[in-house]
Amino acid sequence: MKLVPAVVIVAALSGLAGCFKPPEIVMVDRATALEQQASGSFDDLERKLDRAAIEPRPVPLTPEQLDALGIRPAPLVDEGDLTDGDRLDEMLAQHCLGEGRDGLIVETRDACKGAVDLEQAHALLERMNRARRQVWRWMHEQRADVPEEELRRAWSATHAKSVICGGWIQGSDGRWQEKSC
Repeated sequence: MKLVPAVVIVAALSGLAGCFKPPEIVMVDRATALEQQASGSFDDLERKLDRAAIEPRPVPLTPEQLDALGIRPAPLVDEGDLTDGDRLDEMLAQHCLGEGRDGLIVETRDACKGAVDLEQAHALLERMNRARRQVWRWMHEQRADVPEEELRRAWSATHAKSVICGGWIQGSDGRWQEKSC
């Protein structure tokens, strides 16, 4: 008998539940006219931003990224003041040219770090090697009793000490390496 009153109460309540109805909710996907007026119109600005977004522009790079690509900032000093020795040091540090074990400058294009004008590098190589051969010839004229090859080896060993730190040099085994300081 106790179950009957609970069933009666549930039935009565379910009959009353039909009387209550939730409010209708209307979803609007566009702003009302009042909202559009309040927010303003930015059509011109949006068009300008769209055009600016599709225009090609240079990509900003950090100095570290530029250095990794081998692109150096413009020098503060006029490059016309640089000597061939200064330019050679730069090329040795970039590994585009190397100090060969025979005392001559060698083109090491495969190991080159960064961008370099190969024509200028080759012209520098030719000038430096011609100057070295002239020095060796003069040394041999001064010391005719010593074979030119021996003078050349002695000059190369002494010159290797003055190569820029990190410069590209050829070891006695023929492998290329950076000069450590």
